[in-house]
Amino acid sequence: MTSPDMAASVGAHNRKPRDEELDVYGLTHVGKVREVNQDHFLLCSLHKQIQIHRTSLPDVDKLPLEGPRLAYLGMVADGVGGGTGGEEASRIAIEVVAQYVAHSMQCYYEADLDNEHTFLDTLEHTAMRCHASVLRRAEEDPDQRSMATTLTLWIGIWPRAYLVQVGDSRCYLFREGKLTQITRDQTMAQELLDEGVFTRTDAHSSHLANILSSSIGGPQTAPVVTRVDQAWDHVGLLCSDGLTKHVSDDQIAERLRTMQSSKQVCKALLEDALDGGGSDNITIIVGRTVRKEG
Repeated sequence: MTSPDMAASVGAHNRKPRDEELDVYGLTHVGKVREVNQDHFLLCSLHKQIQIHRTSLPDVDKLPLEGPRLAYLGMVADGVGGGTGGEEASRIAIEVVAQYVAHSMQCYYEADLDNEHTFLDTLEHTAMRCHASVLRRAEEDPDQRSMATTLTLWIGIWPRAYLVQVGDSRCYLFREGKLTQITRDQTMAQELLDEGVFTRTDAHSSHLANILSSSIGGPQTAPVVTRVDQAWDHVGLLCSDGLTKHVSDDQIAERLRTMQSSKQVCKALLEDALDGGGSDNITIIVGRTVRKEG
């Protein structure tokens, strides 16, 4: 039997982090070789809000116009395509998700976690909505027919998180001293690795590692939605392949193991990628919770 004191202790340990207990940071860099940065990222929190249209109250600033945080959203999109097409594709993807979430707040903060199937379908629909938007834009401009982008979307609704993956940008989770890649690269090399045709070394060194088997705006899109449990000691990382081309998983794990803050570790990983060659655009988001007593 659990005592009231033990129950209270467990409840306090698993409580939802306050806003000031979130340590989240993101950055993007063009790298050393590319002239244009085709990556985009977004970090935002979702809140219930009161919108006042008319009132006789003299001081509406005293009202709680912004409610408590309901969810946290992080996205990385790595554009592909000639000229500015990739940059536009990744920008469209980020904007469409943000707009869709803004107009569908009810779904997110009243998500019935006992009926996750509907919620997961909604997240998959979000990716397909992005895909359709990029396709429409490509049809409008013949010069941008090859535009496409990856999309890695993280939405945290404590104590769970939901991950939407299209392409080869990645999400990692660092917990109990171990780094785990949560996403699966949607590339031709990974497909051949899964089929047993390639070894892991083959997949890493092949030019097929740079050819997407699924993308937003490409010939095929196959969004994968995954549920992840969140806890206080977890660190999450989203990144484009500009990081992972030059920085090994072991090096990423060591950086996260010794991190001082999300801002510090993002900058350190960026320097690692640049020192390793910086052959592509580099985008990194890191988030963790830091417990504050009181």
